Amino acid sequence: MSLITWTKEQFATNVSAHDAEHQEIFRLVNVLGDAVASGDRNAIGKELDALIDYVVKHFAAEEANFAQYDYPAAAGHKAEHDKLVATCADLQKKFHAGEAEVTGETAGFVVGWLTDHIPNIDRLYGPYLNAKGVA
Repeated sequence: MSLITWTKEQFATNVSAHDAEHQEIFRLVNVLGDAVASGDRNAIGKELDALIDYVVKHFAAEEANFAQYDYPAAAGHKAEHDKLVATCADLQKKFHAGEAEVTGETAGFVVGWLTDHIPNIDRLYGPYLNAKGVA
Protein backbone atom coordinates (compact mmCIF):
# COMPACT_ATOMS: atom_id res chain seq x y z
CA MET A 1 0.00 0.00 0.00
CA SER A 2 1.37 3.40 -0.91
CA LEU A 3 0.77 6.16 1.60
CA ILE A 4 2.80 8.75 -0.26
CA THR A 5 4.28 9.06 -3.74
CA TRP A 6 7.17 11.34 -4.68
CA THR A 7 6.59 13.35 -7.83
CA LYS A 8 8.97 15.87 -9.32
CA GLU A 9 6.14 18.37 -9.78
CA GLN A 10 5.14 18.32 -6.12
CA PHE A 11 8.36 17.59 -4.26
CA ALA A 12 11.50 18.33 -6.32
CA THR A 13 13.96 20.74 -4.72
CA ASN A 14 16.29 20.43 -7.72
CA VAL A 15 19.11 19.45 -5.38
CA SER A 16 19.63 15.92 -6.63
CA ALA A 17 21.09 14.42 -3.45
CA HIS A 18 18.22 15.72 -1.33
CA ASP A 19 15.60 14.72 -3.88
CA ALA A 20 17.00 11.17 -3.84
CA GLU A 21 16.93 11.21 -0.03
CA HIS A 22 13.32 12.40 -0.05
CA GLN A 23 12.40 9.56 -2.39
CA GLU A 24 14.01 7.08 0.01
CA ILE A 25 12.11 8.62 2.93
CA PHE A 26 8.87 8.15 1.00
CA ARG A 27 9.79 4.52 0.34
CA LEU A 28 10.50 3.99 4.04
CA VAL A 29 7.20 5.63 5.04
CA ASN A 30 5.37 3.26 2.71
CA VAL A 31 7.23 0.26 4.15
CA LEU A 32 6.31 1.42 7.66
CA GLY A 33 2.70 1.78 6.52
CA ASP A 34 2.75 -1.81 5.28
CA ALA A 35 4.17 -2.99 8.61
CA VAL A 36 1.46 -1.09 10.49
CA ALA A 37 -1.21 -2.65 8.27
CA SER A 38 0.21 -6.11 9.00
CA GLY A 39 -0.05 -5.57 12.75
CA ASP A 40 3.37 -7.19 13.25
CA ARG A 41 4.84 -5.22 16.16
CA ASN A 42 8.39 -6.47 15.51
CA ALA A 43 8.21 -5.35 11.87
CA ILE A 44 6.73 -2.01 12.92
CA GLY A 45 9.60 -1.43 15.35
CA LYS A 46 12.20 -2.35 12.76
CA GLU A 47 10.70 -0.06 10.11
CA LEU A 48 10.13 2.78 12.57
CA ASP A 49 13.78 2.63 13.59
CA ALA A 50 14.93 2.53 9.95
CA LEU A 51 12.79 5.52 9.01
CA ILE A 52 13.87 7.65 11.96
CA ASP A 53 17.54 6.77 11.45
CA TYR A 54 17.36 7.71 7.77
CA VAL A 55 15.48 10.95 8.42
CA VAL A 56 18.08 12.04 10.99
CA LYS A 57 20.86 11.39 8.45
CA HIS A 58 18.93 13.27 5.76
CA PHE A 59 18.39 16.27 8.01
CA ALA A 60 22.12 16.29 8.81
CA ALA A 61 22.92 16.29 5.08
CA GLU A 62 20.59 19.21 4.40
CA GLU A 63 21.94 21.13 7.37
CA ALA A 64 25.54 20.51 6.24
CA ASN A 65 24.69 22.11 2.90
CA PHE A 66 23.03 25.02 4.71
CA ALA A 67 26.17 25.60 6.76
CA GLN A 68 28.56 25.17 3.83
CA TYR A 69 26.67 27.62 1.64
CA ASP A 70 25.46 29.99 4.38
CA TYR A 71 21.76 29.43 3.68
CA PRO A 72 19.97 32.40 5.27
CA ALA A 73 16.90 30.42 6.43
CA ALA A 74 18.99 27.65 8.03
CA ALA A 75 18.08 28.37 11.66
CA GLY A 76 14.33 28.23 11.11
CA HIS A 77 14.63 25.19 8.87
CA LYS A 78 16.76 23.37 11.45
CA ALA A 79 14.20 24.23 14.14
CA GLU A 80 11.54 22.43 12.07
CA HIS A 81 13.83 19.41 11.77
CA ASP A 82 14.59 19.42 15.50
CA LYS A 83 10.91 19.54 16.39
CA LEU A 84 10.09 16.53 14.21
CA VAL A 85 13.09 14.54 15.46
CA ALA A 86 12.08 15.20 19.08
CA THR A 87 8.52 14.03 18.38
CA CYS A 88 9.77 10.90 16.60
CA ALA A 89 12.38 10.09 19.24
CA ASP A 90 9.70 10.32 21.94
CA LEU A 91 7.39 8.00 20.01
CA GLN A 92 10.25 5.59 19.31
CA LYS A 93 11.21 5.43 22.99
CA LYS A 94 7.61 4.89 24.08
CA PHE A 95 6.97 2.30 21.37
CA HIS A 96 9.96 0.19 22.36
CA ALA A 97 9.00 0.50 26.04
CA GLY A 98 5.50 -0.80 25.20
CA GLU A 99 3.93 2.53 26.19
CA ALA A 100 2.72 3.55 22.71
CA GLU A 101 1.72 2.06 19.39
CA VAL A 102 2.43 3.14 15.85
CA THR A 103 -0.88 3.35 14.02
CA GLY A 104 -2.28 4.50 10.73
CA GLU A 105 -2.80 7.86 12.40
CA THR A 106 0.93 8.01 13.16
CA ALA A 107 1.77 7.26 9.54
CA GLY A 108 -0.75 9.92 8.51
CA PHE A 109 1.04 12.47 10.69
CA VAL A 110 4.35 11.69 8.96
CA VAL A 111 2.76 11.90 5.51
CA GLY A 112 1.15 15.22 6.43
CA TRP A 113 4.43 16.60 7.74
CA LEU A 114 6.26 15.62 4.56
CA THR A 115 3.58 16.93 2.19
CA ASP A 116 3.71 20.26 4.02
CA HIS A 117 7.43 20.55 4.75
CA ILE A 118 8.97 19.57 1.41
CA PRO A 119 6.86 21.79 -0.89
CA ASN A 120 6.66 24.75 1.51
CA ILE A 121 10.03 24.70 3.31
CA ASP A 122 12.51 22.47 1.47
CA ARG A 123 11.73 23.77 -1.98
CA LEU A 124 12.85 27.21 -0.82
CA TYR A 125 16.47 26.10 -0.51
CA GLY A 126 16.61 24.72 -4.05
CA PRO A 127 17.09 27.99 -5.93
CA TYR A 128 19.53 29.26 -3.31
CA LEU A 129 21.72 26.15 -3.37
CA ASN A 130 21.43 25.89 -7.17
CA ALA A 131 22.74 29.47 -7.44
CA LYS A 132 25.71 28.35 -5.30
CA GLY A 133 26.42 25.54 -7.78
CA VAL A 134 24.72 22.69 -5.92
CA ALA A 135 22.69 20.62 -8.35
